[in-house]
Amino acid sequence: MMIAPARPHDVLLVEDDPADAMLIGDALAERGARNLTQVEDGLAALEYLRDPANRHPDLIVLDLNMPRMNGHELLAILKSDEELRAIPVVVLTTSAAPDDVTDAYRQHANAYVTKPVNLDDFERAVHSIDAFYLDTVTRLPRR
Repeated sequence: MMIAPARPHDVLLVEDDPADAMLIGDALAERGARNLTQVEDGLAALEYLRDPANRHPDLIVLDLNMPRMNGHELLAILKSDEELRAIPVVVLTTSAAPDDVTDAYRQHANAYVTKPVNLDDFERAVHSIDAFYLDTVTRLPRR
């Protein structure tokens, strides 16, 4: 039995593929109240996160391969920024390359998940991320 949160969880999805973004959004919505904001690259994510009108999200789900500013570049900036470094970042990407995994963890990603090809496995992966980071862990106080 899932207990409804005191407030909806805020998730920032940094993903340039519309089909993947839709699948992730649908999978998160199945788990309960989620405020999902989707941006298409790292520059748009930084603009969103640095806008004082926006609350910091409870979780950032980050793709690596994007135009303008990729996920590696964004992750390095996020984790070096005093205001943003505590926001959990889960890399959800197609790359299983050992260098990408190592680089993400060296830049302090909280988790690295390779996007499954099978739709059911993809949904299970998103549900697992959601269950752990939004239902299990104690979240930071709001900014």
